[in-house]
Amino acid sequence: MLIITVFLSFAALVSSGHSPHSAYIEELVRNNAFGVRISDNVMEDACLDLADLVRKYNYPFEEHSVTTEDGYILGLHRIPHGRDSHNVTGDKQVVFLMHGLTSSSSDHILMGPGNGLAYILAEEGYDVWLGNARGNYFSRNHRTLNPDDQRSGFWNFSWDEIGNKDLPAMIDYALQHTGKSALHYIGFSQGTTSFFVMASLRPEYNQKIISMHALAPVAYMEHSRNLLFHLLAPYANDLEALARLIGIGEVFARSEIFTVVGKLFCNDEAITQPICSSLIFLIGGWNENQLNATMLPVILGHTPAGAAIRQAAHYGQSITNRDFRRYDHGLLENILEYGSVIPPRYDLSQITAPVFLHYSDGDPLADPTDVDRLYRGLGRPMGKFRVSQATFSHIDFIWGIDAKTLVFDRVIRYMKFMEIMH
Repeated sequence: MLIITVFLSFAALVSSGHSPHSAYIEELVRNNAFGVRISDNVMEDACLDLADLVRKYNYPFEEHSVTTEDGYILGLHRIPHGRDSHNVTGDKQVVFLMHGLTSSSSDHILMGPGNGLAYILAEEGYDVWLGNARGNYFSRNHRTLNPDDQRSGFWNFSWDEIGNKDLPAMIDYALQHTGKSALHYIGFSQGTTSFFVMASLRPEYNQKIISMHALAPVAYMEHSRNLLFHLLAPYANDLEALARLIGIGEVFARSEIFTVVGKLFCNDEAITQPICSSLIFLIGGWNENQLNATMLPVILGHTPAGAAIRQAAHYGQSITNRDFRRYDHGLLENILEYGSVIPPRYDLSQITAPVFLHYSDGDPLADPTDVDRLYRGLGRPMGKFRVSQATFSHIDFIWGIDAKTLVFDRVIRYMKFMEIMH
């Protein structure tokens, strides 16, 4: 309801509601320039579940289930082959994609064939696996704990557990299912954070990685330029404790409200569409040149997908402490959990998998200074690769109009190079 209130409050201030790219996109569609690269029915795609959305565009889609050592039941998705090229099953290299905070496997699918990274990789001949962190829409399940009971303990996790327990379980499942010994890993935002957690705490998993590509890598956040995060960061522990006290552990759960808002207020004919864009820019950085606002109803039909408050609180601690450490539970619980008053640092030197850092100057969450600090701490960094467009921002790494040419094509080139070297 908060989002609806924001829309109604500011609608009168908006003079023009059309996407800055809508006329251009419509002309391309009329001329069939895309073929089926973009959605042929935005409103339909906003309402379809992810499996039906992928199958609508004639791609195969598999749904798998993985149970972690502490009982979380995770949804693991797969696009085993392409549609137009490499469209048969066979002996393919495996690539594992991991989403960002409050998101899901849909991150790499929503922009459609030709634009979504999952589709692009399938057409390049890869067996594509897409992970879902505990607590999101596809992984909101547990052997004994009830996610609807906010006091059950289900939501007592941060991205520490996602990296330490979820990623190993999903990677092992994908490798066992395909008969492979190693795979490529591509993470976005929190999907990079959780990898750094896994590869430092469980270094045996480094040998299972052919190459790791970090899109908008987030570890250190001392120089984060996101105003909202900086305002909330000093109060992260207090807000998390208060939420737990009143029985709230989940934030931004998947809801039909977001779908309705997207369809009514964020379509190309709505005068409120720029407000939709602004809300996304508030979190992910401002770059109108890369957001195809026509796709906003599809994005809001599948995102956000839910997360634990503690995940955000852990990032708040990283900003405040100017370090990359395990979750700070408080003095007594830290002693019980870690054997020390202060949470230990993640030892990045343990990360011996070949890591490629893809970053941009315009990203407010992964500042180049923090990326450089991360690079210098890694055990086997392969390089830092800056996006050539200065305004390229955080969410542009997955939904940007030019993400394929500016980011994905380079990632795939280095993946193929590493396969030769592996």
